[in-house]
Parts: sequence; C-alpha cells; structure tokens
Amino acid sequence: MAPISRRQAATLMAGAIVAPFAAPAIVSARSSQTVFIIVPYASGGSIDSLMRAIAKGMSEALDQPVLVDNKPGANGIVGSQYVARAAKDGSVLLAGGTGPISLNVLLRKNLPYKLADFASVAMLCNGPLSLTVNAKMPVTDMKSFVGYAKGRDKPMFYATLGPGSVTHLFGIMMGKSMGFAVTDVAYRNNPASVMELLSGECDLNFATPAAVIEHVKAGKLRLLAVSSDQRMPNLPDIPTFAESGYPELSASFWTALHAPAGTPHEAIDRLNAAANAAMQKPEIARQLAIDGLQADLGPPQLLDSQLSKDAALWGPVITAQHIALD
Repeated sequence: MAPISRRQAATLMAGAIVAPFAAPAIVSARSSQTVFIIVPYASGGSIDSLMRAIAKGMSEALDQPVLVDNKPGANGIVGSQYVARAAKDGSVLLAGGTGPISLNVLLRKNLPYKLADFASVAMLCNGPLSLTVNAKMPVTDMKSFVGYAKGRDKPMFYATLGPGSVTHLFGIMMGKSMGFAVTDVAYRNNPASVMELLSGECDLNFATPAAVIEHVKAGKLRLLAVSSDQRMPNLPDIPTFAESGYPELSASFWTALHAPAGTPHEAIDRLNAAANAAMQKPEIARQLAIDGLQADLGPPQLLDSQLSKDAALWGPVITAQHIALD
C-alpha cells in the first residue's frame, strides 16, 4: 500500500476518532452517483440488517445515496466475485467478512478471486465465539471442562456451520490446544446447532454469545469462555480463553468494507471516514450490542492487519489438516 501523506493521515484520524463532529466536513462532496454495498448473503439476516443501517449512516455522511444490494450464493463467492470485477471508482463495495474473504481464499484453490483483487476500506465490527455446553454436563469452568473432556472414552462432539467454517477450524484448534479428541458435526445454521446442544445431542457449541445467552440465563446452557481479547462488557463474569490459560484461542469473526483493487486512495479515504461516522451512530451501537458485536473503527490499514492475522491464525490449521473446498 502506498505511503500515507500528512493530509491522508489527518483525514483518517478525523474519520476514525472525531467522526461525529468532523466527518460531514471531511466527506461532503455531493454526488448523484449511488454507492452500492454488496452483501453476499440473502436479505433478512443479521449482517444484512446491520449493513442497511450502516448504509443509511454513510449516505448521511457522504450526502449521496448508499444502498445495499444482496447477491447471495456459494458461501459468499457470488457477491465477492461481483465486487472484485466491479468499477474501480468507489461506487461498489463489498460487505466482506471472515468467511467470504479470509477463509475462502485460504480454503479454495479454484476461487474466482484472490485477496489482491480487493482494497481495504474500513473495518466495521467484530465478535467473539463462545464455549457453551449443556448445563447438565458436570463442569463449571475451563479447568473442570478440560478434565471432563480428557476423561471421556469418546471424542467431544462440537457443532459447526460446515467444513472450513470458523467454528470448524476453531474446534480443531481447541482440541489440539487442550489435549483431547474432538469430532465436528455440521448444522445448517446456528439455531439448529443450539437446539441440538439443548437436547444433549451435541456436547459443545462455539456460537456467538448472543445466540445462547437467553438459554444461559434460563439455566439450560452454561457459557464457560469467550474468544475475545478482553471480557465482554455485557458478560463481565465470563472469562476469556486467554485468561483461562489458552491465549492461542483468542479469535474473532468480523465484518468490513472492501473495494475493488485499484480504487483511488481519495475515494477510499472518503468512504472510510463515512463508515467510521456511521458506526458511531446510537442506533448502530444499539444493534451491535444486541448482536454481541463491537465496533472496530480506524483507517483502512486496520483491515489489512486483520487479514494478516487471519492468515496467521487459520492458515496453519487448514494446512495441517489438509482442508480444501471445491
């Protein structure tokens, strides 16, 4: 990436740190051109809902139309490929994430795009995985959980969202790190996997805390740890994996904005400032809290750093296990 000038640095800092006060002045350059955010999932999901709120906030900051366009299919490949081949003028962005970008690039040899086809625009938010078990399991913390798992005469069965998903890879990492056998069980979505955990058909789940918290409050499930770097504000009594002695299990899933590679830096700076401004709106903060996510504000380089972290975290697991998807 080209060196950042003083002018660009000032723009980035203003967008990331004082967006509520300065963003309109930074990004105002009224254009009738519509900016499309391509969501590589079907409408109606949590990411789609969040991106529509972000698009509204960005439209207000940019003083031009910003609309969401859903292009679902093939684990995010359809929408991602569309953006990789789109005009390089800042008019088309991808609502990318861990799966469509990092994991697809690492797992699929015949992928119709590569990481170099995208330019980072802005990190938006990230969230942790959980270690959740049925409350009937005779464990109360990480130490007793590891002891129980090692003492079983069969593997621990854990829920995933399919081969190569974050939950699949994280389970492999956890079993290796803690020293017991694991077997993955794929489900079509998080609600289905949580139902199987409630019934006792599956031993553990890495669903987001937001997906299990009501069952935890009801005493049906027990949340033992979260994979974030720090404890979650709304779950102050739940330790992190790092606190529990497993810092190598710090991980997250994220959502961000990407542009086609070759998009001018001036356009990326302007879109970055608008995204940071949108992420600080109260209505988006409320939605993030409901979904158990946290805003991740900063310059485009923050997303570059996340992509590098993903390659270092998930890449070795994929290579060691010889995991490949068509």
